[in-house]
Amino acid sequence: MPPRQPLSVTIITLNAAQQIAACLASAAFADEIVVVDSGSVDDTVQIAQQHGARVLHQDWLGYGPQKQFAVEQAKHDWVLCVDADERVSEALRHSIEAALSEPQAHGFAMARCNKFLGRWLRHGEGYPDWSLRLFHRAHGRWSADPVHEKVELDGPAMRIQGDLLHESSEDLAAYLDKQNRYTTLAAEALYKRGKRVSVVQLMLSPLLRFLKFYVLRLGFLDGAAGLVHISIGCHNSLMKYAKLMALQQGRDA
Repeated sequence: MPPRQPLSVTIITLNAAQQIAACLASAAFADEIVVVDSGSVDDTVQIAQQHGARVLHQDWLGYGPQKQFAVEQAKHDWVLCVDADERVSEALRHSIEAALSEPQAHGFAMARCNKFLGRWLRHGEGYPDWSLRLFHRAHGRWSADPVHEKVELDGPAMRIQGDLLHESSEDLAAYLDKQNRYTTLAAEALYKRGKRVSVVQLMLSPLLRFLKFYVLRLGFLDGAAGLVHISIGCHNSLMKYAKLMALQQGRDA
């Protein structure tokens, strides 16, 4: 196999001391690791430095812009963007090494495996949750979306094998608080783009989401964790559109 292209791993952090060490250890095969911290008051920065990461400070810009800032600080054009509570599995590491030996695309998507209520989800919305995280920065950049940011690529992308393991340490209450913030941001983004919602859409969106992920994509095979996960997802659909409806009613009042 030819030598692979040099690789930078970028991570954005805020008070991630409980997760960052495992993340950094899984990314140690990269040629450099760049951590962009937005003001941690725990040991995040010290732990990252102890693992050999180059740590920079940047006040919070928003999810997409913060990740793009990190990409722009990297030394190498091929970048792998991971979150502090994610780990690169051994299988994924081998796939990345192989993909970068003779790149056949400008970006590569990987399956994200989510741990929820103590169980790795293997069906429904929780898996494979394809995420484009490895890309050549001359051909891709992070979107400026306030929530559910994504890499926008100007060329071909391919899927590679191996899981990006997402093992959040937050409890269910914290997860629900985060989902509430996300639905607010999503509703505001839709409103700014001029989107409107009807009562029919408000009613059908949660139902269709349940049928798609819990029934057709076998979310029921993930047991109680799968049921709770899709229930929260359906509630998110309802709340996103309910908040959008409230915004449009406020404007029309």
